[in-house]
Amino acid sequence: QVQLVESGGGVVQPGGSLRLTCDLFVIPLEIGWFRQVPGKQREAISCINLDTGILRYDEALKFRGKTSRDMAKDKVYLEIDNLRPEDTGVYYCASDCNPNRTGQGTQVTVSS
Repeated sequence: QVQLVESGGGVVQPGGSLRLTCDLFVIPLEIGWFRQVPGKQREAISCINLDTGILRYDEALKFRGKTSRDMAKDKVYLEIDNLRPEDTGVYYCASDCNPNRTGQGTQVTVSS
């Protein structure tokens, strides 16, 4: 059963911005964002409580990533500003902020 689907990735120039979307088909208590960049372990970006909106930001993308939710649309967003080539990777949203419960991910490529 598909529980969530990520979208919004693409190719962007350094310094650009993207908004990634997590469409929810099953509503968990929390949604987390993670990323897998080449040569590194999967990194936690953020975790948001869908009921209260309380957010926790982890080290990856700190100060450059903004997580928000729109429960009228069953969507969670990750906006990333000032993208850098080292941000290139696959971005995932995860049910209950569990990195083992993600969708297929969306590819983000930062390149000039």
